[in-house]
Amino acid sequence: MNYFHQPVLLSEVLEHLISNINGTYVDSTFGSGGHARSILKKISNKGKLIAFDQDQFSIIKNKICDKRIILFNANFSKIKQILKSYKKKLLNNVSGIMADLGVSSYQIDTPQRGFSIRFNNILDMRMDLSKKKSALNILKTYSFEELNKMFYKYGEFKNPQIISSKILLNRKVIYTTFDLVKLFNKNMKFLSRLFQALRIEVNDEINALKKFLKQARNLLKKGGRLAIISYHSLEDRLVKNFFKSGNIHGILRYDKKGNNLSPFHKRYTKRIFPTKQEIYTNNRAQSAILRITQKI
Repeated sequence: MNYFHQPVLLSEVLEHLISNINGTYVDSTFGSGGHARSILKKISNKGKLIAFDQDQFSIIKNKICDKRIILFNANFSKIKQILKSYKKKLLNNVSGIMADLGVSSYQIDTPQRGFSIRFNNILDMRMDLSKKKSALNILKTYSFEELNKMFYKYGEFKNPQIISSKILLNRKVIYTTFDLVKLFNKNMKFLSRLFQALRIEVNDEINALKKFLKQARNLLKKGGRLAIISYHSLEDRLVKNFFKSGNIHGILRYDKKGNNLSPFHKRYTKRIFPTKQEIYTNNRAQSAILRITQKI
């Protein structure tokens, strides 16, 4: 059974990502397979799609039977290593790479995964269930300093000490999503940031994104395109800086003639938001930002 899923910014991704219907494309965050299915409809019988997902169950539940797709159960931070092992000639020869950095519909809508505030289940939040560290493990074992760092860095809370202190005082009674919601009794914006910080820490999302960006740059052919959908400022800032400079620090470098050494085409780089109609029909698109760039 496939979980119902509306891929975010689908038409915009297809319009800007696919420049050669016979090319090889990478969907580095397969999830529920929404973008992947549409890419397969857009490319020719000679085209190829390589997809990645670290969640074993997403792959099983959303499997696509098509000879043009190969699906790897792996985090996108290993994209270069896996593609090199699979087919070395793909290095510097991929026509387009996309990533949707949001949590998949399957993960959100499966209560026992512990991602959603809507369901009362054990705080898990692991995208890869083979990993040991869960959200509950973090809340039970992290020190005051570790909690502060996590909530400041990934939740962007100005006073994380208040949150950390409350968790330390009540950690013996925290087990489920509702336990955490009741403990703080705050508005949705606060809770979303709280859960976001935990999820990012559990899955090491920012470090994985940094590794992915570096590798994606070297996989694309000249004229190849990179499309990334982000959902919060931490991700979007990183992607923006990388597209601008070609490095994760956002530092512009120039040659002796004053030419920008970024491998990406400055004039092509685009930022696209979902339409009001899409947000109305798919509320998960509300905070989405699509950035697209092209390798020179």
